[in-house]
Amino acid sequence: MRIPAFIFLTFCLGLSADAKVRLPSIFNDNMVLQQQSAVRLWGNATPNVSLTIITSWNHKKYTQRVPASGKWNLNVETPRAGGPYAITFNDGSSLNLGNILIGEVWFCSGQSNMEMALRGNSSPILNASEIILNADNPNLRLYRVSRAAVISPATELKGQWTESNSATARDFSALAFQYGQILQQKLKVPVGIILSSTGGTMIEAWMSKSNLTAFPDVKVPEQLDPAQAVHKEPTVLYNGMIAPVVGYGIKGFLWLQGESNRHEPELYEKLFPAMVADWRKNWGLGDIPFYYIQIAPYGGTDKTRSGPRLREAQLNAAKVIPNSGMVSALDVGMETDIHFMDKTTIAQRSAYWALGKTYGINGINYHSPEFKSMEIKGDTAVLTFNYAPYLTSYRKPLTLFEVAGDDKKFYPAKAVIKANQVSVRSENVAKPVAVRYAYKEWVKGELFNNDGLPASSFRTDNW
Repeated sequence: MRIPAFIFLTFCLGLSADAKVRLPSIFNDNMVLQQQSAVRLWGNATPNVSLTIITSWNHKKYTQRVPASGKWNLNVETPRAGGPYAITFNDGSSLNLGNILIGEVWFCSGQSNMEMALRGNSSPILNASEIILNADNPNLRLYRVSRAAVISPATELKGQWTESNSATARDFSALAFQYGQILQQKLKVPVGIILSSTGGTMIEAWMSKSNLTAFPDVKVPEQLDPAQAVHKEPTVLYNGMIAPVVGYGIKGFLWLQGESNRHEPELYEKLFPAMVADWRKNWGLGDIPFYYIQIAPYGGTDKTRSGPRLREAQLNAAKVIPNSGMVSALDVGMETDIHFMDKTTIAQRSAYWALGKTYGINGINYHSPEFKSMEIKGDTAVLTFNYAPYLTSYRKPLTLFEVAGDDKKFYPAKAVIKANQVSVRSENVAKPVAVRYAYKEWVKGELFNNDGLPASSFRTDNW
């Protein structure tokens, strides 16, 4: 039987189209690869053929036979920071990626206070115009994962690496952008920031289905109702916005989320470390740094939600999550707006953790004062703090301490600083038993170390 020419031609063209190497959008021009590591590349190519990858920084050729599934992955070695470079892929049809930099890559995720762009929306960003004006930086590259809530783990996502300039920065996370800008300027190497964030979401949405099996009270949906707020369902953001990126070479994570979990602080205290452990396991890079921002105070009046208890859960998480660090935001919150405007201060404090702890730059303090112990001396409770050789209130009176006796009734207390201690007493409490600091929905932090880092709200009781 003779095959008509147009059918044969169509068949050949189909083969030719399938022969092209296809890469997830996380791999494209302008990307940043993590320096001095074995970074994973993956994609699709023609089944059962030889795929060749050549990296221009060392002219090394990597060859792999593509499995029958057409899905391949391999690791390539990266040098010290530099560029621009190129990578060529060939499975019989060539694909070239250019303007690639080698440097430091950070993955930033969470809900609205992480997502909010420099341009702002209903809530403005402090000093946004100046930040946007000075955003031109070809050594800072930005990648924003498009919102995707799906029922099963996805393999592809929408996004594009761009060089930082006034136009691209304007639509990027105010917090993540400034974090990357600080790192790039201090380290003097290329920096890539991957942003995967969605407002109004609980931590359950960012966790994998297998991770949530340990929490039977969390119901994972079998299907999604498009008429509902699907991005709030458990697992859906992990499936759509984390799973497709898992394995991309990164240095560490920066996380800001928790406002939507204020109704379940006890559960959050268990979910958060479990999520971090699962992400790290799935990335396969060991206990890489995981830094996170404590939620800021906000004057909410919903009695079913507890900001101070959620902040406490985040404070406690730092003790059980290896290689982690918490940024206190106790002094930047806004009483009438959960979306605090000052993203610069928080970006700086987040960068202190990376620069001081991860990159080991001497002289940069990154740890907020942390309650260590309490000693009762008559009618006075003496609190001692770590990470603060000297405490300060910047010459202002301390008004956020409370003290209670055996009756568990808290009264406002007078507090006096001496070196790394705070002495607390109230004329209404003859024998102190417990002390609380800033343990309310809305407060403005008053207690700092001399590096200007605020102490978290805390309590010495568990009532």
